[in-house]
Amino acid sequence: MKHPRLLAFSGSLRAASYNQKLVTLAASGARDAGADVTLISLRDFRMPLFDEDLESAEGMPEAAQNLKALFASHDGLIIASPEYNSTITAALKNAIDWVSRATSEDEKPLSVLSGKTAVIMSASPGGYGGARSLVQLRPFLENIRIKVLPDQVSVPKAYEAFTEEGQLVDPEQAAAVKTLGEKLVASFA
Repeated sequence: MKHPRLLAFSGSLRAASYNQKLVTLAASGARDAGADVTLISLRDFRMPLFDEDLESAEGMPEAAQNLKALFASHDGLIIASPEYNSTITAALKNAIDWVSRATSEDEKPLSVLSGKTAVIMSASPGGYGGARSLVQLRPFLENIRIKVLPDQVSVPKAYEAFTEEGQLVDPEQAAAVKTLGEKLVASFA
């Protein structure tokens, strides 16, 4: 596959999210390596908490349908995961829970996720850089049949790690984040 289609997003809903800045940098590395990248914000896909009774009564919410269609039309994922209370965010988990659902009798659950390849990263104001969320995100994604590449990046002290323009101050960190995007593209060669 020459030009993989990649969906890039963070698990944050905050407008000035460090993780949205981080995923934007990884997306630029993937674009530079030849991928077609769609960068989104989960805040644009407002969904209720997943509830099977709600799904049975009303069907999949429109925002979840739109997000699922994006997942279905992309080959791989670039995900930046904030760390909330030492784990992944409810927004990220909820989005994947909705996307994982079958919407017709001939569709299998997880069908839009199965077989995708992903890279993961995190940024956090704390000293661990969100690494604890990645420890949980990796097996979660792998359990739903997404291959996660081994390299990952955690950016600690995120409040001082980015310039006002959204670039990383540390050139080594910046290179590592862009390299994640490049490695994801290379995995489709």
